[in-house]
Amino acid sequence: MRRFIGRDRELNVLRNALQTVQDAAGSGKPGQCILMRGRRRVGKSSLVEEFLQRAETPYLFFTAAGGTAEDELTELLDAVARSTLPERGLFHEETPDQWNAAFRLLAEVLPDDSPSVVVIDEVPYLMDRIDAFEGMLQRAWDRLLSRKPVLLLLVGSDLSMMEALNDYDRPFHQRGREMIVGPLNPADIGEMLDLSPAAAFDAALITGGLPLICAEWRAGADVWEFLRHSLDNPISALLVSAERSLAAEFPPQAMSREVLRAIGSGERAFTNIARAAGGIAHTTLTRATDVLTEKRVVAAELPLSLRPSKERRYRVADPYLRFWLAFLDPHMAEIERMRGDLTLSRIKERWTSWRGRAIEPLVRESLARLLPDGSLPAAPAIGGYWTRSNDIEIDLVGADRQPVAKQLLFLGSIKWLENSAFDSHDLAALQKHRAAITDEPVPLVAVSRSGVGCSGLQAVYGPEELLSAWR
Repeated sequence: MRRFIGRDRELNVLRNALQTVQDAAGSGKPGQCILMRGRRRVGKSSLVEEFLQRAETPYLFFTAAGGTAEDELTELLDAVARSTLPERGLFHEETPDQWNAAFRLLAEVLPDDSPSVVVIDEVPYLMDRIDAFEGMLQRAWDRLLSRKPVLLLLVGSDLSMMEALNDYDRPFHQRGREMIVGPLNPADIGEMLDLSPAAAFDAALITGGLPLICAEWRAGADVWEFLRHSLDNPISALLVSAERSLAAEFPPQAMSREVLRAIGSGERAFTNIARAAGGIAHTTLTRATDVLTEKRVVAAELPLSLRPSKERRYRVADPYLRFWLAFLDPHMAEIERMRGDLTLSRIKERWTSWRGRAIEPLVRESLARLLPDGSLPAAPAIGGYWTRSNDIEIDLVGADRQPVAKQLLFLGSIKWLENSAFDSHDLAALQKHRAAITDEPVPLVAVSRSGVGCSGLQAVYGPEELLSAWR
């Protein structure tokens, strides 16, 4: 069994919150609440379980399942019975039949003079299925739970609903601090799988940093060994995780699924997406893209430059889902026929070109974490620039703000090939594109997987430097 990797920042946040509860024990309202959200299968529950194991504090861990109010209450009672709360037996003696009563009794069984932790996982199910759940939770917190030395963790995968829980016009507004749990970062993946920096970024593009998928990647294995093994197993996490996540958020018949497939196939412009999705109407596509961006499944981006632009482009935000939609979803039938070898051959044919574009958001995020350094200043905004005809396309644009900047801080190109360095031809193309958008001598940057073979650049970054930004 692999040891728990990464999540140091998140564990510290939880540890500090519990310490705050402990320090405030005996005061009027020592309770603390954290609203933890993150996409499905990023490891939120595992993170909480690791925290509880390290904290060695009495706790209750309840996971909602999307049932009726009565079924969920029954599951809560069962979770209390299996908890480590010292007074949990009170629930057997009284057996509440309403959620208000359950919250009141829960407050009674929590210790008065020592810290405890209460975890409610998949909170959006309760918000959706139980009438006035948010109001009941707010009253229970204000009147009862916050008066106990308890750390309340409200966890959810529906990002928009978890954000709404803390909205101004909702009952639980400002009762808890928000905490976002993302996937494992490239440095964590590299450490977990014993990979070189370049290989760690490849693994990040395929797994998306989802712990369940990473757990099936043999330490030290290259991309092709992992894919061969996963494609030979119809129930591998690589194959099934995306469908399970999408099924939980979008009904199979929803137009959002078709639009997502079109974007995942590589279409980025609005009209091209409409065509690839079957020629759907403008209003239908607008609604679908709004849903996808609201749920953080798709990112909608504008060119970053000194002038405004309407050339919005769409991309799948999650690297794993992007890989799955491009290579796996269209060919599930042949994979299920145990012909994953055909799928693997297709991936090999398109891998270099697909990876070259898929790596761009990850490089931008890496630079945002890395800067400032000795070569470049901090950039409040890092994006890209393009025109409708793509005659000018710049991979990296660092600026003082987005999407319309007042000052460009640097421009750059990404060349992510195994055996081809960034050379004078690449530099000449970058200089030409710089001249098309500004007359200023904006510093030029190269990001290359295989080094640089020319001079004239303000800064150069490779996989090692980018990976260091995540440590």
